[in-house]
Amino acid sequence: MKTIPYGRQHIAKADIEKVVKVLGSDWITQGHKVSEFENALAKYCGCKYAVAVSSGIAALHLACLAANIREGDRVISTPNTFVASTNCVLFCGGRPEFVDIEARTANIDAGKIDILLGALESEPTARVKAIIPVHFAGLPCNMYKIKEIAMKHNLIIIEDACHAVGAEYKYNGEWIKVGSCKHSDMAAFSFHPVKHITTGEGGAILTNSPELYERLLRLRNHGITKNPEKFTNECLAFDNTSSSETKLTNPWYYEMYDLGYNYRITDIQCALGISQLNRINESIERRRSIASRYNDAFKGLYGVQVSVETEIERSSYHLYVLQIDFEKIGKSRAGIMYELKRKGIGTQVHYIPVYLHPYYKETLHCDSSNYPVTEMYYKRCLSLPIFPKMSGSEVNYITEHVGKILKV
Repeated sequence: MKTIPYGRQHIAKADIEKVVKVLGSDWITQGHKVSEFENALAKYCGCKYAVAVSSGIAALHLACLAANIREGDRVISTPNTFVASTNCVLFCGGRPEFVDIEARTANIDAGKIDILLGALESEPTARVKAIIPVHFAGLPCNMYKIKEIAMKHNLIIIEDACHAVGAEYKYNGEWIKVGSCKHSDMAAFSFHPVKHITTGEGGAILTNSPELYERLLRLRNHGITKNPEKFTNECLAFDNTSSSETKLTNPWYYEMYDLGYNYRITDIQCALGISQLNRINESIERRRSIASRYNDAFKGLYGVQVSVETEIERSSYHLYVLQIDFEKIGKSRAGIMYELKRKGIGTQVHYIPVYLHPYYKETLHCDSSNYPVTEMYYKRCLSLPIFPKMSGSEVNYITEHVGKILKV
């Protein structure tokens, strides 16, 4: 029996044609397709700049580096996420500080951020630098509240928007796209195959700051610049033997300003990304349609909570998560997952709280009792398949069998 996975890429004929065309061209990396993809992504999100990179974690890491997160800096985030959201802080020598989540959204509880900041003020060595809110499953966080807090405490905001390409929230009567950076300094995307668009592996950082943009470009490419306007070592940068009044730049010359990385993305990947971006609205609408079908099928089941939006949120539904009171219905999560697997339905748990992983337990020593909502959510969450290529019959099959298994 063929399994319906919880997520899957959608590669169309047009995608393949775009990639093949690049493979036959002169440039397969560091060419024009990279900037073309970046410009298209920035335009779609309503942001000034985009920097495409090799993965979502590369995007988060570079954003932290660009924000000057250093040894000992504290960065506030959520425990309900994939480890990449806070590993990027550890890469820079910083320390993640977790805030509990909201029961309805499973996003960071903005109201509790101020409480943590107040507690950290009593620690003389606690230097809080940034907040990394995660738009879990594609549902936007309360960004305007988080922005208010960040401004009051002079904190940088890096949105982990890896689940949320195309998600929107309403503020002052205006629909704002995640990635526009209207309430943040930077936003990081992932283009892994199960995300809304894919480049195979890949990611991007968006920002409206020209200073951050220039630094991100350097950090992506070993910390190097080839811009003559930035050069400091004039005796090496320019041809001093020329009799021309205009200085000639030595054509081979470049300078390294930061300890950067090779986080570059290829033209092959960006050609795929451009093609995928052309149909992102169609992709998101299909996800939203599937989520609506699930909500209708499961909202009346005993002990089951479905995914809920409000009138000021539009989720892009990277994930569809049911919260199930397994004790109340008298069934175990593992038992249900195995039963669904036998029916050819793939499920997953998103996520094991970050502080429960052995590395984090040994280094941060977090107290689980500080995160009661996260603990409850983790005990009850179960992700069902959701991706654009799911057929109507597959959606019906899933609702039928999940409904039968959960019904008591």
